[in-house]
Amino acid sequence: MPRPLVASVPLPPDLAANQHIYSDYFKEEFTQTLDENILQLLDRVWFRSELVGFDDYPQRNNPDRPLIFASNHSGMAFPWDAIVCLSHLWRHLRQRHGHLRDLPRPLSAPLLSATTLMNPYLVRDFWKKCGSVDATTRNFETMMYYQDHNLMLYPEGVAGIGKGFNRKYQLQRLATSMIRMSLLHGTDIVPFYCVNGEYLDPYAYSFGWINRLVKKIGIPFLPITGLLLLMVVQPWIFYLALPAKLTFVMGTRIRPADLTAKAHDELTRPEYEALGEQVRQRMQAELDAAVAAHGQHPYRWRELWQRMKENRRFFPFFLPFAWPAAFTEFERRFVTNGERNFKMRLDAPGAFWKMLWRNPFVLAYFIPLLGWIPLALKGYKNHKLGRRP
Repeated sequence: MPRPLVASVPLPPDLAANQHIYSDYFKEEFTQTLDENILQLLDRVWFRSELVGFDDYPQRNNPDRPLIFASNHSGMAFPWDAIVCLSHLWRHLRQRHGHLRDLPRPLSAPLLSATTLMNPYLVRDFWKKCGSVDATTRNFETMMYYQDHNLMLYPEGVAGIGKGFNRKYQLQRLATSMIRMSLLHGTDIVPFYCVNGEYLDPYAYSFGWINRLVKKIGIPFLPITGLLLLMVVQPWIFYLALPAKLTFVMGTRIRPADLTAKAHDELTRPEYEALGEQVRQRMQAELDAAVAAHGQHPYRWRELWQRMKENRRFFPFFLPFAWPAAFTEFERRFVTNGERNFKMRLDAPGAFWKMLWRNPFVLAYFIPLLGWIPLALKGYKNHKLGRRP
């Protein structure tokens, strides 16, 4: 039986007023339909993701509070690792447990939702419709009273996204808010690790002054990579992911209450930072072991070629240049037309060309340089450049 939406203990008034974030955008039907029509194919052929250690799925130690799942950032690509991980978990939990109550909902960087441009292929509110909530202190506190799902966050924050290929598996300082919430609400932290995410956009490097500039136009960071020039010529490359085999490895759950004798309100800021460093070191050791076990052959070209042959009837939709058409067609049917329970026939003869005919805007992704004009107009609609999200 599903848990009730509202926790059994009363919320502080300001948090109770913020509970609308539970359901403002999140649509399970959107996520399910997207997974069935597009993401399963992309994962089966292109990303070939694996879940390691997820069969014994963690259960809440405090029934009234969500577990806090915490993962690393390993690359500077568009966050396909999060999309693939959550879609795989979506299928895993439905198949193994018959429900989605334990699926984690992500707290994501507000910049991902500040502009339509940062949503995959300009699908408006994509992240939030799939369950993401802006990672603000108030939202974090509110979500700690949420009953329907667990939480997921990337405690390295934006610094972890933009740390560059040279520091791909060096965990940055973890947000102390994760430690504080765990102590305050008596719930455990469940770490898991993404391996090979840095090969979605390999050898990408980061420069602070460039990142500060692009943040003013709603982009969290700009990877300096060989693909950057190609992105000007072919705008669809902005969302490109190379076919890295993504592996997600479950870690050992952490209970910060076991690391200190003090209550949450007795700890000073330096003490919280020291606890965060203890947790970081534990996670770093497990991440290093996960990389040693699963990160030696990031692409596995032979396996990729085999999957492409097995799924050749879906050509070209498992290749990144066709993804703009597939996502735009999905938005047209689900959002614009309001269709439900539909099946996109990606294996139908001429499906790609029919999608281009129905969605001529997709052509902008293939127009050198000038294609960025309509994409930017749509991507920044109703957004004031330079405004803090």
